[in-house]
Amino acid sequence: MSSREDILGRVRANLHRGATNAAAAREDILAALSNRSHGPKPAIDGSPQALLERFRLKSEQQSTTADIVAGESDVPAAIARYLTTMSLPKSAVAWPSLAALDWAAAGLKVDGRGARDADPVGITGCFCAIAETGTLMLCSSADTPATVSLLPETHIAIVNASRILPCMEDAWALARKELGVLPRAVNFISGPSRTGDIEQTVVLGAHGPYRVHLVIVAD
Repeated sequence: MSSREDILGRVRANLHRGATNAAAAREDILAALSNRSHGPKPAIDGSPQALLERFRLKSEQQSTTADIVAGESDVPAAIARYLTTMSLPKSAVAWPSLAALDWAAAGLKVDGRGARDADPVGITGCFCAIAETGTLMLCSSADTPATVSLLPETHIAIVNASRILPCMEDAWALARKELGVLPRAVNFISGPSRTGDIEQTVVLGAHGPYRVHLVIVAD
């Protein structure tokens, strides 16, 4: 018997769980999971414009910059402008799901793949965004690898305004509804990575991107 089997066996014994009552207990667990109740949530104006403005404000308070464009076709040019303003390379790695955008027309060289440590800029979308805290929710998959938001020093995220939700509870509910089974990794990103471990001085880029820029598609 392995250590894992031994530990789980003792847990089952203490819970008086056995072959005769396991099925009924599983049904109780599934019923509890399917009837989730939320705790108190802040009163947030749920209108699309109010959610967009709150999300942008909260993002900027966390050292994130943001640009708003009219449609998805405007995204490459907006990213090119940002890279020029910041004197950053015009080459980037992006989620494979974003490969169809016309990057070349904006003067950008973009590879649709997972990131490596030498990639200076990573471009992602997001599963949804949370207005309450200015947070991005990213769900990993073959077409949305987590490395693109984690390894490059600059992370640029494309956010569809229609996917901005009031609270984190709403984001999890949407994930359960649309994805069914949660992915291997779910990352919540609220601005550049940071630490205040040394003399309580905030340092950006401690364990991830130094800068985060949003291109919000008003759609």
